[in-house]
Amino acid sequence: MAGLDEGTPLFAQIAERLADEIADGGLAEGERVPSMNELAAFYGLNPATAAKGLNLLADDGLLEKRRGIGMFVAAGARKRLLGQRRREFARRYLEPLLTEAARLGIGLDELVALVREATQEAAAGAREGASL
Repeated sequence: MAGLDEGTPLFAQIAERLADEIADGGLAEGERVPSMNELAAFYGLNPATAAKGLNLLADDGLLEKRRGIGMFVAAGARKRLLGQRRREFARRYLEPLLTEAARLGIGLDELVALVREATQEAAAGAREGASL
């Protein structure tokens, strides 16, 4: 986890970073997450701020509190989180893409071909960048 950004509330950044680790599989279901004191020490912030970030994830059902031993990744958290992020991805990116494609008269087959082409170009660029 890198440093925090001053433009977003710190507790929200803590929650987002932990959610990213859950989504990426870095924190598995049933695994203990860092405590509020561990997060506070790592980031150099108030433990109450770290606790607020943890509680945000617990309120969303991604973490579960086990009295006396800490917070753990809840069963089904990764699947639920990925589902939420897919829906957000569709809302944020696909809906505007489809709207603009319709405006330009681009049909589904042509749109899929454009996406494939862009994917191949991105992969080629990534390979080229890796070889430098």
